[in-house]
Amino acid sequence: MAFQNPDDPAWQPLVDAAWEARSRAHAPYSGFLVGAALRTTTGETVAGCNVENAAYPMCTCAERTAICAAVARGLKDGGLMALVVVTEADTLTPPCGACRQVMAEFAEDLPILLVNRSSRALHRLKTLLPEAFTGRNFLPPARAESPIQHDS
Repeated sequence: MAFQNPDDPAWQPLVDAAWEARSRAHAPYSGFLVGAALRTTTGETVAGCNVENAAYPMCTCAERTAICAAVARGLKDGGLMALVVVTEADTLTPPCGACRQVMAEFAEDLPILLVNRSSRALHRLKTLLPEAFTGRNFLPPARAESPIQHDS
């Protein structure tokens, strides 16, 4: 099964897409460029980068940018297979809390590969965000299985 080992070759197209997305990041204030790429269950690779704004709370992380792009392309609940996050930082950079919460909407046990120029480490979302708050916490049982409703 792919994405179970940080050295699995299945990660490489995602790593490459994340580095490419990072090169397009808009981070004029922090200078901290981040790229992310995810694989959907349909086999599509979707990348994103961080986008800063002078009003700092309005910034969008690379992980959420990729997820939003995937949703615009039709991503459904349960539709994520894997995610890569790349930075040039000396230490590996995990997703922030807001990104973890957004990821949990689509895959609570998502494998997440953190990468910099010298190392990589594989994590699972359920260990980075244990007991995630999702639609199952407040939706009626019939809707809790698929909290995202799409118009036909």
